[in-house]
Amino acid sequence: MDTLYASLLSLFVLVLSFSLHFFIYYESKTTKNSKLLPPGRTGWPIIGESLEFLSTGWKGHPEKFVLDRMSKFSPLVFRTSLMLENAAVFCGAQGNKFLFSNENKLVQVWWPSSAEKIFPSSSSTDETSKTKQAMIMRRMVNTTLSPETLRSYVPIMDAMIQKHFAIGWDGKDEIITYELTKNFTFTVACKIFVSIDDPEKVRYLCGPFESIILGFFSIPIDLPGTPYRRGIVAANFIRKELIAIVKQRKIDLAQGKATPTQDILSHMLLFRDEDGNGMEEYDIANKILVSLIAGHDTTSSTSAFIVKFLAEFPQVYNRVYEEHMEIAKSKADGELLKWEDLSKMKYSWNVACEVLRLVPPIQGAFREAMVDFMYNGYFIPKGWKLYWSAYSTQKNPEFFPRPEKFDPTRFEGNESRAYTFIPFGGGLHVCPGRTYARLEILVFMHHLVRKFKWEKVIPDEQIIYKPTPVPAKGLPIRLYPHKIEDGVVSRE
Repeated sequence: MDTLYASLLSLFVLVLSFSLHFFIYYESKTTKNSKLLPPGRTGWPIIGESLEFLSTGWKGHPEKFVLDRMSKFSPLVFRTSLMLENAAVFCGAQGNKFLFSNENKLVQVWWPSSAEKIFPSSSSTDETSKTKQAMIMRRMVNTTLSPETLRSYVPIMDAMIQKHFAIGWDGKDEIITYELTKNFTFTVACKIFVSIDDPEKVRYLCGPFESIILGFFSIPIDLPGTPYRRGIVAANFIRKELIAIVKQRKIDLAQGKATPTQDILSHMLLFRDEDGNGMEEYDIANKILVSLIAGHDTTSSTSAFIVKFLAEFPQVYNRVYEEHMEIAKSKADGELLKWEDLSKMKYSWNVACEVLRLVPPIQGAFREAMVDFMYNGYFIPKGWKLYWSAYSTQKNPEFFPRPEKFDPTRFEGNESRAYTFIPFGGGLHVCPGRTYARLEILVFMHHLVRKFKWEKVIPDEQIIYKPTPVPAKGLPIRLYPHKIEDGVVSRE
């Protein structure tokens, strides 16, 4: 009887799955206008191709999902189902240009539903008010993270990163790179954004961030013990702390106890739009929270992979070393780096760009179709989610010959790569923290190569994506400090 019951149950599940799959397939084929949808497949009922999309990253090959389908269906656009939504993946420079150029015309930014409870907005649910608030927020962030604002923070970053190396690297034979790069990027972000430099306070705030990141990219099941619930709880905890800091800063600014240029928070609180309106305390705390997450995860990932590739390519390391030694010779003893010094780090930034090309910290992002429209002969229905992928160009031999080869010279010269090299996205929603990331990466490289050579402990350590790329074992390395004799650095 139990066997019969199990067989009937299995048959029922099979029939139900087939019916759902057929329904989704049929619906996708018969739009209200009977127009041709992009080629592709929707995958399993309900979950679509989300698991395959994520699993290619877990296995260390996130580009496989996109490149395989570009080859099978279309190199320009293909249909799928991701994050419980009908989706079209726009590919190549043409697809990127289309999405980035049509923001707030044909498409708008979209985040999975998991984002709504983790990063809720204080603004009205009215779409017009939300759009206006988002535009004000974007202007505020672009202003507060502009090169003009950030240039004064270079010496602060320099001093902090020197301290980081003195505490975490000096005197060590081996270190776990990713643990230390996460620590330094978060510590620097706490200082630059909210003037927190007490190590105990930094550790107190750092703890919950892993839960926020895992929750953000999890299935949005809001039940006790799920990653999503843990992410919500962690975000609420950090946000409460940040709101208290925001409130106190407003008082300190009014009483002259804090300065307008003290940190990014001061800039945000004093920002006014063309109508003289500032931002809500809650929204500022949310934006600081997002910025700390970026500092915790993306820049730390890129910094760790710079260490990886410099270990693998000694000739590249040598050129970076020589570049930074020339800069060091031009500085007085103990003089900190300035904005102008960064413009001399051209080859170093080419190296960083090649790392960002091969291992982009963000694989892609979603937009949403605001209206029905045609793209390349295919019908894109209103409400569909549209995804751009860095891998459709950055690991595509059409745009980067021999794409698996590590070659920083790709970025020499003035060739425009506006729609092919997109580790920071593009269009209206290009990452506002890209200049901040550049400063932090270059200052890190400056002290890294002047102090050490190193080698990898695990020669073929895998890169996995969760969803940002990380070394599977944290990238352990052996350190070989440079000798310093009479104030002159020499290599062993």
